[in-house]
This record gives sequence, C-alpha cells and structure tokens, in this order.
Amino acid sequence: MVKVFAPALSLDASGTIGNAITFSKWKGRHYIRERIIPANPRSGLQVGFRAMFKFLAQNWATVASMDQASYNALADSLAISPFNAFMRKNQQRWRNYKAPAEHILAQEEGTVCTWNGGTPAAAGGPSNVTLTMTPASKEDNRGLAIFRDIETGFTPGISNCVAVILVDDAVEYTWVDSPLAADTYYYDTRRFTSSGLWGALDGEIDGTAT
Repeated sequence: MVKVFAPALSLDASGTIGNAITFSKWKGRHYIRERIIPANPRSGLQVGFRAMFKFLAQNWATVASMDQASYNALADSLAISPFNAFMRKNQQRWRNYKAPAEHILAQEEGTVCTWNGGTPAAAGGPSNVTLTMTPASKEDNRGLAIFRDIETGFTPGISNCVAVILVDDAVEYTWVDSPLAADTYYYDTRRFTSSGLWGALDGEIDGTAT
C-alpha cells in the first residue's frame, strides 16, 4: 500500500482502474494499492483472524482505563488511536498464536480456572451444535477460544479457531455454532487470562448437526 497526498490529480480519488489499481482512503489518509481478490474469503486463517478481531473490537470498552492508556505511546508513534494500537498489537500476538493481552506490557500471568465436569459439553441440533461451559470459578479468565474441525484428533490453532468469547461472571456460558451442514463436528476450547496467558486445552468433544 502506498500513501499519497493527491492521488490521480484529485484530492479525493477512489475506485479501481482496469481491475488492477485501487484508490481509496482510510481514516483520512489517501492510499493506492493493487486490487486483490481473495481466492477464498472464508479460509480457515481468515475466519480465525476475524474471530479474534471481533472479540477485541467488542471488548475494548471493558478494558480498564489504565490498560487502555498503556497503548498511548504506540498510538502516538503511528498517528492512530489507542483502540487501533490495541487492535494492531493483539492481532500481531494472535498471528504468533498468543492470546490477547489488555496491557501492552502484560507478562502473561494469572490463574486459568477449570470447568465443572472437566470439559465443556456439546449438543447437536438442526443445522447447529451448542457448546455449554460451566466454570468452577472465574479466577483471572478473560476469554475463551473455540476451535472446530470435521476430523477427530485435530490440532487447535488459528486456522481452525471459529470464535473467541468473553468470559464474564456468568455461571454458565453457551455458544451456538450455526449454520452447519448435517455432519459431526469436533471441538476443543482454550481459556486465557487478561494478561494473555493461555490455559491448557480442555479436551476434544463432538456434536452432530442434523
């Protein structure tokens, strides 16, 4: 991507020329980039990154003001908002399969709680599978990453992460995976603390969508 000040001899050019070059602007900054059409906009990696992006964007407001302020220096250096600095830093962490952290200098510590009953439960239904989780206590949990595959014995990672949800003070957590084609799906889950410490994988479970 190339930043420009007066693209195409215009102060506000936008659009694509010859299906090759795209003119646009982001947060008031004009830029030019090659037009790219994703081969598969629903690839595993894209879904995994969108899952984390959604979690971060939705829960920025719940981050303590002191932790939000820890992103100010990075924001100033890049001329972006603290929110965008937070998103940038934690998407970089996620790219390395690290859990997100509320404070920019978090030391990946805390206590990850266990579930009552050992692992979450999965129940199939019409075009869906519902996961239900009951924590023994919240401890320092911040969120939960949910991984899915159509084969048993899979290795959880970014490319098969289908959701990241907030762990709050609720007694029970429910997440519905839908819509799904009729089949058996395999899941694993992994919790993380507010400082980005991963817990152990909870263990594979399965549910059959009908």
